[in-house]
Amino acid sequence: MNVRFLFLLLLPGSISAQPYLKLHNKAIVVDTHNDVLSGVVMQGMNIEGDLTGKTHSDLARFRKGGVDVQVFSIFCDDRYGKGSAFHRALQEIDSLYAIAGRNPEKMQIVKDPAGLQDAVRHHRLAAMMGVEGGHMIEDDMDCLDSLFNRGVRYMTLTWNNSTSWATSARDETTHAWTVTPYGLTGKGKMIVQRMNQLGMLVDLSHVGEQTFWDAIHTTTKPVLVSHSSVYALCPVFRNLKDDQIKAIGKNGGVIQVNFYSGFLDSTYTKRMQAFTSSHQQELDSLTAARTPDYAINEYFAHTYPQETSTLRPPLSLLIDHIDYIVKLIGPDHVGLGSDFDGIESAPRELDDVTKYPLITRELLKRGYSTADIEKILGGNFIRVLKENMR
Repeated sequence: MNVRFLFLLLLPGSISAQPYLKLHNKAIVVDTHNDVLSGVVMQGMNIEGDLTGKTHSDLARFRKGGVDVQVFSIFCDDRYGKGSAFHRALQEIDSLYAIAGRNPEKMQIVKDPAGLQDAVRHHRLAAMMGVEGGHMIEDDMDCLDSLFNRGVRYMTLTWNNSTSWATSARDETTHAWTVTPYGLTGKGKMIVQRMNQLGMLVDLSHVGEQTFWDAIHTTTKPVLVSHSSVYALCPVFRNLKDDQIKAIGKNGGVIQVNFYSGFLDSTYTKRMQAFTSSHQQELDSLTAARTPDYAINEYFAHTYPQETSTLRPPLSLLIDHIDYIVKLIGPDHVGLGSDFDGIESAPRELDDVTKYPLITRELLKRGYSTADIEKILGGNFIRVLKENMR
């Protein structure tokens, strides 16, 4: 009997839960976006130890949660630019290789579907990498090639900040970008084409609508949306509108649903803003220090955990977003992209990476077939990875 399955069977309430745990254990579970490298490792914390209560993730808890494949985000924000962003990416990549090197029985860097299957077969965490933000190639195609050679298998064309060749969702919606027209420039289209040639997935999370459409019309391979949710259910700039979701279905791509409360619950942001405003002195100090918005929310969540936990939406809302995509374009185009350790709030019950089996439980309750649940948990991403690397 698989050791992980035995552990799960011994959990409280496991007798009634056995069917969903058995299915969860059988499936290859893939999460396409976790920020533990930039948010934890690069801050001096050690994911090889027990970080329960401090982070969403560590090596032991990935195993407890049945996570078979984790795509680690290589990320830095817009405070890094030319001369620093690419170097930061290399530092994070080096850190992941070092962790894997120290834990060869627990973790394996994988670069292709064959490596992924080998890691899963030997019960090691299949560690992949995705660069979150095209600014990290510093407008240099050679940097893109170098990142691919180091093992990066997707790149998010923009983060919240635009590049000289692509505009972000934040900049397009706030009309903050005036350097070039919205969307992909000629160079941006060349970058997408080069990614197709390499077998690097084009990730359309964070990009503006015009960039999205330019990329969809340029790519010859199925796209990835590594950590976004549904605009119709939660109308924020980072989520996908119905016509975008349909276009991804037609393209053969996959949408990995984000766990962030602010992208699932249309009331969360206002409620969080009201809470931070009730601590105006702290908010003013953080704002004066030019602390990014996401870091301000993280500060309040960590400083006032009991109060901010009451703002979390129910787990059912995450399943609603999955349901919406399935009803619109079918079960072959949706997966999981948690954004753990890059978010201050996830739905209730999803406290960390050990709670992934609860998603399987909820999908079964909604009447999903075993085959469709296995697609959602990881099969759809693996298909898109294979199609990109042909």
